[in-house]
Amino acid sequence: MSKTILITGATSGIGKASAMIFAKNGFDLVITGRREHKLNQVAEKIKKKYAVNVLPLCFDVRKLKEVKKAIAQLKGRWKKIDILLNNAGLAKGFDEIHTGNINDWEIMIDTNLKGLLYMTRMVTPRMVERGSGHVINVASIAGKEVYPKGNVYCATKHGVDALTRAMRIDLHKYGVRVSQVAPGHVEQTEFSLVRFDGDKEKSKIYEDFIPVNSKDIAKVIYFIASQPVHVNIQDILVMGTQQASSNLITRSGREN
Repeated sequence: MSKTILITGATSGIGKASAMIFAKNGFDLVITGRREHKLNQVAEKIKKKYAVNVLPLCFDVRKLKEVKKAIAQLKGRWKKIDILLNNAGLAKGFDEIHTGNINDWEIMIDTNLKGLLYMTRMVTPRMVERGSGHVINVASIAGKEVYPKGNVYCATKHGVDALTRAMRIDLHKYGVRVSQVAPGHVEQTEFSLVRFDGDKEKSKIYEDFIPVNSKDIAKVIYFIASQPVHVNIQDILVMGTQQASSNLITRSGREN
């Protein structure tokens, strides 16, 4: 029987790329997102290309009632989620703390922390019952260090880092693995476009260096997930060669 992965935020970027690589390797998928048309497009693309089952679930991870309702819809074979990929996350705004937009703060906290917690709380009880499963959180370099104007986003990703370690302590005795990948700058995502409220000019932050891309991170996630059950890769920090830290980037162009 095929294994099943549930991926949040699967309509674009790392989530979409992860859905493709897991489907390529024979996983059935539950993919989630808020944009139903894009979610269905991803599902159709996967089903046309790979001989796997795909279940799209449209809901907002920030809303507990929607999360509960969505997970309750998982019947039969779909109840067995082998891997939960907590990918949904975002940055909103780029302001110093005294000028920050409080609504942006709420969105980041609700998505990056509460959404991850809601999904984990709803999915892991069945993993514990079975004595197997894997939770993989998409964290960030922003969870390892802070940078100017990154204040609340960095705080939420530090929270993801701490939660990942705490979850592992709670769940390891039940045979449930917990891991995270912490990327630096990643292109082929909507991250910068969302952070700058759709401003395409401001979001052009990768033109003078080569960061990792969404497919690179998806490959890392699959590597974490494909290890033998006695191996738990706990944390992978990954950046492009031209990036050494959040702020230290050699912007010497995009030539290899």
